[in-house]
Amino acid sequence: MQRPRFATLLALSLGASACAPRAPVIPPDWPFASDTAPVSAEHGMVVSTDGYASEVGVGILRAGGNAVDAAVATAFALAVVNPEAGNIGGGGFLLLRLADGRAGALDFRERAPRAATRDMYLDANGQLTNGSVEGHRAVGVPGTVAGLWEAHRRYGSLPWADLVAPAIRLAEGLVIRERLARSLAMIGTELNDFPATARIFLPAGRVLGVGDTLVQRDLAETLRRIQRDGRDGFYAGRTADLFAAEMRRGGGIITREDLAAYQPAWRDPIRFTYHGDSVLSMPPSSSGGVTLAMIAGILEGYDLGKLQWHSPRHIHLLTEAFRRAYADRNASLGDPDFVTMPLARLASREYAAERRATISLGRATPSREVGPGASTPTENPYTTHFSVVDSAGNAVAVTTTINSFYGIRAVVEGAGFLLNNEMDDFSAKPGSPNQFGLVQGEANAVAPGKRPLSAMTPTIVLTPEGRLRLVLGSPGGSTIITNVFQNLSNVLDFGMGVQRAVGVPRIHHQHLPDEIGYEPGSLTAETIAALKAMGHTVKVRGSPDAAYPYIGDIQAILVRGDGMREGASDPRRGGVAIGY
Repeated sequence: MQRPRFATLLALSLGASACAPRAPVIPPDWPFASDTAPVSAEHGMVVSTDGYASEVGVGILRAGGNAVDAAVATAFALAVVNPEAGNIGGGGFLLLRLADGRAGALDFRERAPRAATRDMYLDANGQLTNGSVEGHRAVGVPGTVAGLWEAHRRYGSLPWADLVAPAIRLAEGLVIRERLARSLAMIGTELNDFPATARIFLPAGRVLGVGDTLVQRDLAETLRRIQRDGRDGFYAGRTADLFAAEMRRGGGIITREDLAAYQPAWRDPIRFTYHGDSVLSMPPSSSGGVTLAMIAGILEGYDLGKLQWHSPRHIHLLTEAFRRAYADRNASLGDPDFVTMPLARLASREYAAERRATISLGRATPSREVGPGASTPTENPYTTHFSVVDSAGNAVAVTTTINSFYGIRAVVEGAGFLLNNEMDDFSAKPGSPNQFGLVQGEANAVAPGKRPLSAMTPTIVLTPEGRLRLVLGSPGGSTIITNVFQNLSNVLDFGMGVQRAVGVPRIHHQHLPDEIGYEPGSLTAETIAALKAMGHTVKVRGSPDAAYPYIGDIQAILVRGDGMREGASDPRRGGVAIGY
């Protein structure tokens, strides 16, 4: 593939382009295919990061279950086959849009324990410790089981026990495939520091590989209790006793009372339009929907589809919108039960126009010159996402996490599930960066019972006529929101098919640090030079041999005008789309 000439790219960065949309110019060093066909199906579709989980979800659809049933079963399966992220020891968000037009957003984000304090992660000198990332004090009260139970209670159709059963079978023993083998190889012998975890994932001190059998007996028993007793199988009884004992053993502060008090929250989705399409996404305690609306509002003022995709002009405009939206996100958003937020203003067209007016077409705006524009009273690469559409047209998008890769890497001894370190998603010290470099404000400070701000962005797009068009989401910590927008834009602005949209390169900017992060092999030298000439700092994410230098793991379903479902799983991690 011939690389674009520098002069052409620089011209696009400095002047408007009136040409029609063209096929994306993909650098020859980009390692992933972007021209493979999506998986097509007439009735239902499940797309997740793991083939076992997608198989479970489609099996539920074939058995007559609806999209919520399939989502519950897929989530429990991921708790077994994707221990790094899809785990009952964490939390997440569920967005649904039913075929009859009803929509809802379920927040089952972790909560701070009652004994949490604002400065619990500062030392005697007021400096940050590693306590929000490592050890049992980093753990938030898990919400996943309560969230799945509540979604099923309100919208499920098949018996609860039938939805948990496939995960139990997987926990009793599964043959390791390539994706899980890569995950275990990445964490490797680091788990030896956690004996109960090592007994599960490093039997006989050996890293399991493709073809080996992973047996998780304690997790199977925990799932049986959940199957029999519903949410009480996790938040009460033996599982709660084991959890509390683990906290005491590791110096954590979550109690049985914290577990018993946990409740998920139904919220109204964030709604906005982009070029006539209606977009539904998550409200706080996720920042995803509001920040996505801000980015879309700013960029709707430009005709991105007339630019060459990933030209310097295109990347410049993305970056300037991301920069401004994240400045507001980091300063203004938090748990709605604790802080008042100007959500309507932040997501409004008027506010987007104000922010857009500060963008120069030929020069990068230093982040030090971009503060939050709206007045107010004051995540992790190893999250996971899956998307479901059933035969009736009901759609569910779910993103869950335990934050860092394998959370704190300790399991609840005797219960078999890993513990999250979601407390790091708070502003442990407002104004200082967390592990993802996000510099957040007082609105997201630690408080007892509070949910930490998230970037998770499960999203559903409808046509102007109200027909389901697109269901998607991604892991990726602070990159989730920019990732989701780029995929929306790839489809809606550039007319890409859904598999190409998820397979092409991505970039990221989050206000601070003030740099464009790009995936290895994703930008040409000429493009990088043109961006630097505009004043941007451009930095490759890790290196091709780094553990995970790529951005996200999109799992998307597009519904064509004829009703056919097209599923696309991100090639970056090797997920699987399955339909029938």
